[in-house]
Amino acid sequence: MLRWPGRVALLLFGPVFGYGVAGLIGGALPANAGWRPPADGVRIYVESNGVHVGLVVPKVAAGVDWRGIAPGADLRDPRYGGYDHLAIGWGERTFFLETATWADVRLGTVLAAARGSDATLMHVEHVPAPRVGGRSRSVLLRPAEYRRLAAYIRASLAPERTRYRGYDANDVFYAARGHYSAVQTCNAWTGDALRQAGVRIGRWTPFPLTVTAWF
Repeated sequence: MLRWPGRVALLLFGPVFGYGVAGLIGGALPANAGWRPPADGVRIYVESNGVHVGLVVPKVAAGVDWRGIAPGADLRDPRYGGYDHLAIGWGERTFFLETATWADVRLGTVLAAARGSDATLMHVEHVPAPRVGGRSRSVLLRPAEYRRLAAYIRASLAPERTRYRGYDANDVFYAARGHYSAVQTCNAWTGDALRQAGVRIGRWTPFPLTVTAWF
């Protein structure tokens, strides 16, 4: 029988441990198991900063044109609109807006987001094509797969297109749709987008590793 300190520790850390194990298992079980990259197609990128994984997509490819949806005119410095790619990530609004740097992260903000929030944003950066290696992985998609990916991203944007100031001169936030929680994290959203496109990816991808390990 556990003494009371052990019971307290189990009560506090048991759910966290269970969540971690479940996330790793979900990330290891493949969806679209038969998918293989084509010999030629649309090149996108999966990019991680160690905590958050997002997608980098070309502005114009396979009949998809993002320039009218995320125009350079929305940026503090519209000149960055000349870059040919967008880095796109989805997440909880308060966490996004109040944590411009890792030094700004507060436990209360993290816990509030994990409990669940319907206030979500899409973070969009105008960037050049990233270099592959380190934090960036290259993924080649068939044109139809890329169009499905783009459709999923577009469906995550709120119809009212409310805009919020970004962290720097080349990025901006847009109002999004969807419920953020410990289950549906920013990384789970990225995995969902790739899964909807038809890419081989884990069935549930709440952590960065559960996305990037597939590429």
